[in-house]
Amino acid sequence: MRRTRLLPLAALLLCTPALAGTVPAAASPQVTPPGPLRILLTNDDGYNAPGIRTLYQRLTAAGHDVTIVAPLTNQSGAGTKMMTATTITIKHPEPKVWAVDGTPGDAVAFGLSEVFSGQAPDLVVSGTNFGPNVAALATHSGTVGGAVAALEHGVPAIAVSTGGLAAPVLESTLNAMKPTSDFTVKLIDRLRAHAKSGRLLPEGLGLNVDHPVVGADGTGIAHGAAVTTQDPQPVLAPHFTDAGDGTWKVSVSVVMQPAVEGGDVEALLADKVSITPINPDWNSGIADFATTAALLAGLRP
Repeated sequence: MRRTRLLPLAALLLCTPALAGTVPAAASPQVTPPGPLRILLTNDDGYNAPGIRTLYQRLTAAGHDVTIVAPLTNQSGAGTKMMTATTITIKHPEPKVWAVDGTPGDAVAFGLSEVFSGQAPDLVVSGTNFGPNVAALATHSGTVGGAVAALEHGVPAIAVSTGGLAAPVLESTLNAMKPTSDFTVKLIDRLRAHAKSGRLLPEGLGLNVDHPVVGADGTGIAHGAAVTTQDPQPVLAPHFTDAGDGTWKVSVSVVMQPAVEGGDVEALLADKVSITPINPDWNSGIADFATTAALLAGLRP
């Protein structure tokens, strides 16, 4: 994470109430249009999942020109994976909807190369995901992976998720997707207002947005929003039981550690929307580079 960008972004948002490597260079949007945006909408739950359809309806109602280019099937946990096959199945089941038989990254790659051929979208939005993508969950998230794929090609991107830090409850999480979508529209409006004739976000900078489930039925409004860092804790702990026949049964439990101050977990526990700046590479920052250089000084093969 490029922390040098954190404070300017915080001010911007909060101070005012085998497709990998084969995608042609898209015409990266440098100018934000004064009117509605052209948005590529993807996810990792599948093109017909409730979250992406709720967000599609809300973004469309806000006047944006939205095209769904998303995985054909559930790809949760796919992270930044890209396929290496020589063929891919694409379905076009309805106008403005493309279903790609691959990962979120594959869907974004196809969308930028073919659906938006010649002129990249103004924005890629990935979500809204069923369940949170904070802490280590974000590192392995296909929802975040879809946003990263867009950032790699110079297109502004936002990942959006809905959920708390307990096991998701179906009805309340589905209900919370509406306030999540409403907040996403407000966030995009804020970025447009500040972009003027420039980009929605600085090049190489995306946002990972996590909206809590507020109230017993999930219809409550979040208690504010915070620009956060990614909490390093794993959140989930896997358990393996030997079945005795060469296979192992796998289960997962939520194991929470104290939340890092200013992190995404802390915000979600306080029923706030967490907005974490992300970038599409693994650079850890100047301080960590200097530490590593000092540690390995003089090392030779």
